[in-house]
Amino acid sequence: MRDFLLTAKVTRSRDIGKGVTSPKRLTLSDGMLTNDAAFQAVDERHTVASLAGGGRAAVTEMNFVDSYRYNLAAQGISELLGLEHMMPVHVERRWNGKKGPLSWWADILMDEGERLKKKIQPPSPNDWNHQMYRMRVFAALTRDTDRNVGNVLITPDWKVLMIDFTRAFRLQTELIYANDLGKIDRTLLPRLEALTRDGIKQAVDDQLTPHEIDAVIKRRDIIVAHFKKLIAERGESAVVS
Repeated sequence: MRDFLLTAKVTRSRDIGKGVTSPKRLTLSDGMLTNDAAFQAVDERHTVASLAGGGRAAVTEMNFVDSYRYNLAAQGISELLGLEHMMPVHVERRWNGKKGPLSWWADILMDEGERLKKKIQPPSPNDWNHQMYRMRVFAALTRDTDRNVGNVLITPDWKVLMIDFTRAFRLQTELIYANDLGKIDRTLLPRLEALTRDGIKQAVDDQLTPHEIDAVIKRRDIIVAHFKKLIAERGESAVVS
């Protein structure tokens, strides 16, 4: 899949029509296989930015970054945590004079916004909840400030795919989404604890700065401490699933 994304010829392009970063939908072919992919080349930095949208009140952010490289960094860290199945496969590629992540276009049933609007219940609430627990921990670890319902995709077999981390990896280390972090996957907690700076550096290459990696480690420490506190208060069976 990675080799195909890196080498297949782009035969068609069009706007996806969703998202503020103007992603493109490309059709790729290597002569034997044809598949679509998403391309996102945003790479913006502002000293001060006023942000609004997604039904949320406008906020001002200092040292604002909106960058495609965070998608690649998120994939690298997801692999360290065993969560790579919750993201489309990404590669870095140049297209139309711009560099950005090219991701495999998955077969999607709907996004979370549509599911909520139509009040559709997942066929297996227990499996769905476990996926939500993993996603919330990952969003807190990466400090993804734009984890909105349009960035949560649902496949026909009801697997969750997380997309668009271009506004993640902030330098702040305070725990966000703390109220949503009531449970954690049994295999995810030890993998979180095992994260190291060197391991993250190797996984993300040059997509994160040393300060951004340090912030990930500090947030990891806070998340682990948060869950250990919950375990002490409520018991392991109530927190670890």
